[in-house]
Amino acid sequence: MTIIMLGDVVGECGLITLEKRLPPLIKKFNADFTIVNGENAAAGFGLTVETLDRILASGADVVTSGNHIWEKREIWPALDDYTRPDRLQPNGKPVLRPANYPLIHGNNAETGNENAVPGRGWIIVSKNGLSILVINLQGRELMTPIDCPFQCFDTIAAEHGDIPIVVDFHAESTEEKETLAYYLDGRASIVAGTHTHVQTADERVLPKGTAYISDLGMSGVTNGIIGMDKDICIRRMRYQVVHRMECANAQEENCALQGIVAELDERGRALSINRIKS
Repeated sequence: MTIIMLGDVVGECGLITLEKRLPPLIKKFNADFTIVNGENAAAGFGLTVETLDRILASGADVVTSGNHIWEKREIWPALDDYTRPDRLQPNGKPVLRPANYPLIHGNNAETGNENAVPGRGWIIVSKNGLSILVINLQGRELMTPIDCPFQCFDTIAAEHGDIPIVVDFHAESTEEKETLAYYLDGRASIVAGTHTHVQTADERVLPKGTAYISDLGMSGVTNGIIGMDKDICIRRMRYQVVHRMECANAQEENCALQGIVAELDERGRALSINRIKS
């Protein structure tokens, strides 16, 4: 089984690059599943219905996210609508938010859902006789301290049988990412970090068969600062005044898709992991 995972799509440049370059990548690697983090697709912050549809039309089987998923309120009801089990086939649009947000039962005025956090954090996707369980988790180090991602994984995994598990761990701390990966070694097929937008060079297969990388990188402008306008970033850092971040503009040659391609055996153990920069 071959799985492609791509890092955070950043703004219009990231979307255009994804639309042009992902279909050839899927063909090149003969990928069975493609997972794309889309939490920065809508002008650099959040996800809209339109940007979600563009990512899926580009070839993504699952769209994961992170802390910025809540930026655009229009996606909140869509998170519930798209992830209802009865709508996943054939017309569903599988989009995830991190699974380890607290679940507070009661009426949710935003969505009408009895679960106060819209959407879900995991999904089983099936194609051509193959299935994977995709789990989206968020870290707590240097981020909002939500529920424990370790316990959250254990709870979800315990509810499902012997199926390959792919984890998008949206986290700031490399230590936390590596710790989760070793905790899941042999239980998850892939643990890939997102959030920092900087592709790391530490991809490897752990001793019990889990493919790991600290950060997939991003899909967007490579000569900005994490995909954003560098002049604005400099002003923010130099003067410590909060200027609104904007996506960097660039010619196509300064844009890239970043992520990994991993090969799994019939048991779901990783055979290899290689970085993508296209």
